[in-house]
Amino acid sequence: MEKRERSNGKQWAVAILTLTGMASAATAMAGTVEGDLKEASSGKPAANAKVRIAGTAYSAVADARGHFVIRDVPAGQYALNLEYPGFSAAETSIQVGETGTASVAIALEEVKQMKAISVVSNRYDASDLKINAANTVDVLSANDLQRTAVHNVAEALGLIAGINITSTGSGYFGGIDGAARGEGMFASVRGLPSEYNVNMIDGVTVAQGMPYSRSVQLSLLPPTGLQTIVANKTSTADMDGDAIGGTLDFRTPTAYDFKDTTSGSVTGSGRVESRARDYGGDGLGGGFGGEFQHKFGDAQQFGVYASAYYDYRTTTNSEVAAATSALNDGSWEYLNTDANGGNAAGFDPQHNLTSTGMNVGIAAGWERRYGGNASFDRHVDDTLSLYARMTYAYAKTDQGTTFVQLLPQDVRYVPTGTPGVYTPNIGRIASRFWYETNPEIADLATFQIGAKKTVGGWTFMPNVFYSFGDNDRPDHVEIDGREDKFTQDNYAYSSNTLVAYGGGAFPYPQLTPALQAQVNNIPSLYAGSYGELTKIYSGQKKGGARVDTRYDFEEDGALRSVQFGVKYSKSRRRYTNRDWYTGGVDGTTTLGELGIFTGTYASIFPGKYDWNTPRVSEAAVAGVIAQHLTDDDLDTCGNAFYVNNFNCNTMRGTEAVGAAYASATFIMGNLDIVPGVRLEHTAINNTFWVSPTDADGNDIAGYFDHNHASYNEPLPSVFLTWRPDLRTAYRASLWTSYTRPAFVQLGGGSQIDISNGVTTITQGNPDLKPIESTNLDLSGEWSTQHGGFFSLAGFYKQLRNYIYDAGSAQANGSTTGSGTVLYHMPTNGGDGKIYGVEISARQKFQDLPAPFDGLGVSANATRQHARADLGLDGFENEHMQSAPAAMANLEVFYEHNGFSLNLSYHFSSSYLLGYDFLHEGAPWNDLWARPTRRVDLHTGYRFDNGVSMDLSISNLTKEYSYWAHIGRRNLAISDIVDAGSTALFTVKYAF
Repeated sequence: MEKRERSNGKQWAVAILTLTGMASAATAMAGTVEGDLKEASSGKPAANAKVRIAGTAYSAVADARGHFVIRDVPAGQYALNLEYPGFSAAETSIQVGETGTASVAIALEEVKQMKAISVVSNRYDASDLKINAANTVDVLSANDLQRTAVHNVAEALGLIAGINITSTGSGYFGGIDGAARGEGMFASVRGLPSEYNVNMIDGVTVAQGMPYSRSVQLSLLPPTGLQTIVANKTSTADMDGDAIGGTLDFRTPTAYDFKDTTSGSVTGSGRVESRARDYGGDGLGGGFGGEFQHKFGDAQQFGVYASAYYDYRTTTNSEVAAATSALNDGSWEYLNTDANGGNAAGFDPQHNLTSTGMNVGIAAGWERRYGGNASFDRHVDDTLSLYARMTYAYAKTDQGTTFVQLLPQDVRYVPTGTPGVYTPNIGRIASRFWYETNPEIADLATFQIGAKKTVGGWTFMPNVFYSFGDNDRPDHVEIDGREDKFTQDNYAYSSNTLVAYGGGAFPYPQLTPALQAQVNNIPSLYAGSYGELTKIYSGQKKGGARVDTRYDFEEDGALRSVQFGVKYSKSRRRYTNRDWYTGGVDGTTTLGELGIFTGTYASIFPGKYDWNTPRVSEAAVAGVIAQHLTDDDLDTCGNAFYVNNFNCNTMRGTEAVGAAYASATFIMGNLDIVPGVRLEHTAINNTFWVSPTDADGNDIAGYFDHNHASYNEPLPSVFLTWRPDLRTAYRASLWTSYTRPAFVQLGGGSQIDISNGVTTITQGNPDLKPIESTNLDLSGEWSTQHGGFFSLAGFYKQLRNYIYDAGSAQANGSTTGSGTVLYHMPTNGGDGKIYGVEISARQKFQDLPAPFDGLGVSANATRQHARADLGLDGFENEHMQSAPAAMANLEVFYEHNGFSLNLSYHFSSSYLLGYDFLHEGAPWNDLWARPTRRVDLHTGYRFDNGVSMDLSISNLTKEYSYWAHIGRRNLAISDIVDAGSTALFTVKYAF
């Protein structure tokens, strides 16, 4: 079965190459483009400047006189792009005839050190911006996003050195069901989880809608919704200080990023999900989008731009959840035990695990996304410009998971042949069924207006901004059934494990004939209840203003500019979680009699497990719940009082951040020195519910309470950049940053329990310290005259007061106090240390004879070390979450005469997902992600009439998209997701 799946990828590749090869065979009459380039300020020839015809592979390098020639260019209208480090020129439009020569003369203007990055159209421009930037950045261009086989911008970020993409996390309430969507969601930068990053759209720090962390769910944004991604790996004084990992800025274009007065495009796409087709579905999806820009006025001083998109996908993916079952149902044991089931003496607990149960399921659903961007610009005169920007993204996901559960019962420990060593013996296996949904409605919006005014050497840049974001889980439903509701004598078993392992350590449950018959007859299971309903709402609204001011001095001294500014933002956050449980079903009502099934999947895990399982109607489950649900079923926290259950998982809060900074730029020959300092003050107010008890331990009505936290962070920095020539940059930077604790850790709900005269208060901790970091960055970047770009970077981060991602649980929960009052609260850990090396290279073999001059290769690799003291005994030197020790990307590409082909390979070594997964109090039972490998393919063709076609296949070889396991070096108990491959075909017409 697997062999046949792999051959499908080869058939795809052959078909793609055949199709695009036929397209590229088209020919046109050709002419010649030649011209002369010079530096406007000095009149010197722009020797070795690279000239490129936008959107094509045609290019040339100017000779010592600044002269260039490009031959055999098909007839048509084009734009010229120039690469000459330290200088810039606007795109020059040329008309190439069927014969003859089109001549141009271009004067290049010297540019000052880059202050900001807007959008770039291709990876060559991205390399120029990277080498000219004021700090260490990586840039993904519009073409990079167009030519990658990814679902969203999170996965696109995985193309950058030092960035790891995860599909779930402790701070995300979807668990393995989130991973079962088969797409990346969060980005970790240089060894730090996503909540250590600042996420921006067009320079606006976006709202954080996640319920348990400061992360932003990047899967909300499709690659088509944005044009350029800038990953800032160091932070200058004018940037937000709460970015220990990095600052990710997603850029949208304006009308002035296009050369024509009026232009636009329309796009249509179709997609196929292979795993859905394995289940007998069509797996189809698609979308459409468009953009339009226009400049108007006597001097084209007004510009408007707007874009919109809509897409949808349907998924049906496979899940094995043995690790989840071990956590939730206790379906694990030590293979060699003592008489009480503990780890036998002399055995390494990590390698002494056995899986005694598991869940096997199907995650089926759909996702709809839509959104758009808009901008308005007015160039009032040469000294004043005004602008307004707006972005919006919306995603609605509906997902249901059907789990067949095989759970151990009546486990005893029997002697082995070794004295004092026992082994578990499973007395019977309970067959059960569990259905749950994982719905989500998420949105993210930004709005801003601003201006730029110059008066002499002064530049004033005021800006007002607003953002909101939501991550809601409305109407999550569950229902279950079991065969052992009335008797516990069925399905006898006698083994110390449920599973055997095949190739690649894939687990196979060993079913008796009776169990095999039962799992093929799920409708006969007795209903455990009439269902459960959960409603979760989480969101944030954020607004503020900033003013930046710069003064540029005459270029007759070392001090070239000073910049200073202030910023103020205030956000409001709210979170509610309420749960209703209908209670048990009396009598012998079966799941089948509830009327919730609509058909059957022929195989629960095609290619692995051949038993069938029913298809569940979410609407029917919701109907059963609605029919039996009453207000008294509210049972959020199992409290005796309705008001406590209604409010116990309610949090509200505000966060106000005021900042001021100052920096100066000194230029001494080829050396730029930028010292700066930033001061940030944060005031956080939390509101939460207190659920108390009386002296006898009985629940009493609760109340809302408040706490407050504040931080003052001075953040000095210094950046050095040495440019010995126009194609080389060496950087050294020493800077400081911090990250505020998650809201749930500061102001989580409070429970007061009284027992034997001792009061224990469990609550958030407003005295948590921010995580602080001192950062050192060293890098070098080189471009060549022959299509090459190379960079090497080393980084070091020294962290203090580390706090790990614990989701809704307390991070490093500790009990303090004395006498009759004790407090159980999250606490800071100790120090952390991260260091690593990143290397990137790209070479287009432009000097080879045609047609081989379109060949090229691109690669990057990262090696990093990330450890921290969690503050828990035994966890003093732990790996950090989401930080693989090694990552790499390799791409082979071909670009010629409108045809492009990209074959890429992505690798990430294993990394830690969560600490002490089984609550054994030691690092050996941490949850780890298995190394990932993925091959993607893209091919496309751009016609002369503005039409372009692209075909991308993500995960061409159909590797497992998620594999988590308990213990770094043990695969005995794993969670696995098979999401297959995704093929996306896009047609675009540009006018």
